[in-house]
Order: sequence, then C-alpha cells, then structure tokens
Amino acid sequence: MNPRVLEIAGSLIRKVAARKRPTSIDLGLGEPTLLPNPAHLDFAMQRVAERGLKYSHNAGDPELREAIAHYYHYPELNRLGNVCVTTGSQEAMYVTIKTLLDPSQDELLVVEPAFPAYVKMAALEGVACRTVEMLEDDGFAFDADRILAAVTPATRAIVICSPCNPTGRIIGRAQAKALIDGLAGHPKKHVWLIHDEIYREQTFVEDAAYLAETYPYTIVTNSVSKSNALTGLRLGWILAPESFVEHAIKTHAWITSCADTFAQAVALHIFTTLEGVREHAPWYREQRRAVVEALDDAELPYVAPDGSFYVIVRLPEGTSSIDAANELIDRHDVLAIPGVAFGPSLEGWLRCSWVAPAERVREGFARIAEYCAAKVVT
Repeated sequence: MNPRVLEIAGSLIRKVAARKRPTSIDLGLGEPTLLPNPAHLDFAMQRVAERGLKYSHNAGDPELREAIAHYYHYPELNRLGNVCVTTGSQEAMYVTIKTLLDPSQDELLVVEPAFPAYVKMAALEGVACRTVEMLEDDGFAFDADRILAAVTPATRAIVICSPCNPTGRIIGRAQAKALIDGLAGHPKKHVWLIHDEIYREQTFVEDAAYLAETYPYTIVTNSVSKSNALTGLRLGWILAPESFVEHAIKTHAWITSCADTFAQAVALHIFTTLEGVREHAPWYREQRRAVVEALDDAELPYVAPDGSFYVIVRLPEGTSSIDAANELIDRHDVLAIPGVAFGPSLEGWLRCSWVAPAERVREGFARIAEYCAAKVVT
C-alpha cells in the first residue's frame, strides 16, 4: 500500500453524516435540497440524442470553456484557453495542487478553518502543507496580516475558500488588497493564490473580493454543484492564466481523460441561459434571512454568514464538537458537523448547513439550543 494513503484519515464529515436516520433533521452535508432546473437536463438529452455521448476534448467542450471564461468578466482570463473543465471542483483543486507544486521544494499554505480536502490532497502528493488559523475573537474573519506572517520562502501557493466552508465568511476588498500588496515582496518570483469559489453564487454582502480580478497569479476552482443543485453531476472547472492551464490540462487528461460529456452539455445550457448560474441565488438569500432569525430566536451564539449555506454555532465552553455531534444525533435526532473537522481552531463549534426547509432548520436550531442549555446546567 502507498504509505501516504495509509496515513490519511477518512472523512470525519462523511463519518458523522452516515449516522443520519430517516427522521433526522439534516444540518450536515453541503447538499442543496432544491431540485435542478429540468430545462438544462432536457437540453443535454437532446444534444446527446443528436450527437451521441462521445469523448470531449481533454480540456472540455470549447463552447463551454468559452462560456465559462466570458461569465467571469476577468479581463485577463476571458478566453477558452483559460479554462479546463474537470470532474467537479474537487478534481479541479487536486489537479491544481498536483500541477503547481513541486513536492521537493514547495509548500502549500491553507487558510483555516477550511474544508479538509486541501490538506489531504497535499499529503497525498507529498507536498508540504501548513495552515494559518483565522481568529475566533475576530469571528474568523480573513486577516491578511496573519496570512502574510505565515508565508515562508518555501510557500508556493495559498488556498482561500471565499465564501468560506465552514465559516461563511468572505474575504473583503480591503483585506484582499492588503494580501496582494504584501505578496509583492515575497522572495520568490510570485506566490499563487488558489481561490475556491464554490459558493460564489451564495454571496450575501457587497464587499466580497474576487482575487482573480486584480492578482494575475490566481487560480480559480468552481463548479455547478452548489449554484445549480447539481452535486451529483460532477462538473467543475479551473480558470487561470493560460501558462498554467496548458499544464493543468495534461494532469487532468491523465487523471480522468475528460469530464462527462452529458454533464458538459448541462453546464453549457446553464452558462448560455440568462441568469442560469444564479437561478437559485434569490432562494438562498431569502433562506439566509430566515436562518438568522431562527438563530436569534434560539439564542444561539453564531457567526453571521457573509456567504455559502453554512453557519457556525458556538457550543458551551469545554464541549467537544465530536461528542456534541454524536449526542445531538443520539438524543435530539439532529445532524450537524463537528467544527474540529475543519481544523483545530473550530473546535468547540458546530457547522450547520441550512439548505433544508426553513421550518426544519428552525426546529434543528431549537434542538441544538436545548442541548446546549442542558450542557450549561450540568
């Protein structure tokens, strides 16, 4: 067995989620409950009926690549040569790490709390990886000074997920500028920023920064999974300078040849339909309003989400997040994810997904509040 694989633990998120019962209130996985727009699937079926289901180019259907590039409106990333279509955003991230980082000398810096896959992917490739924690006292806001202080001469890339899974925070324009200005003095020629934009269409504040707009050494990963309730379609992409994408295409080609042709047709219809990528955004904005109201009514301490469809909830002092997640399933039939799954800085917190119907989310928070109140009493 590959020792790197043996050393990597399985997903704590999935382990906890597997305990869900048919009756459970599910505040666990990042799985939209909205249904996909059938028009996108109908278009893909018609296209397949006419053309068959053959391989696409390794990099993806040129028409789709062009549509993705144009959607972003980034002046330097507006051609199909800036896009590689992948099997979901997770493959996009893995291809990026594998293509960009030299295990013999480069280091990846991950801004935490963070989705655990980034660190696991680096470990799988034998790439040195360090983390820099955002502070609870600041509501886990992105702090450019802390990130820059963690950069070393070996740092080749920094991963930032904004809007963030799990905290729901965004990196604002001022902090993004400070980070980019600070990287200008790095001893290497340049440090890359890998911006995971998977929750881009669930952004609820005006100050959100998109790093590729102003920093030329930015690699964007994204997919239609969260924006269009198509997690099972596994259709994502890398958006980056052509000098990087041409090599990422080689890596992607040897990993999976090409993304699913049917999935690419679905994505093409999404990107060529007016407001297609943002068709679910109004629902999430209204749902967020209801979620914040429910949290306030439950009197739970939380960090108001700037984006994504998660909220983090503070547990009583000294409470293990793993124990809390297990006890909530056992005693209250509520599924929530322990904060420690996203790094030690989030121990003592729960990550709650709020994609379920609003009344179920409200009931879930009420049960969490009941659990927390009992912990304080004891």
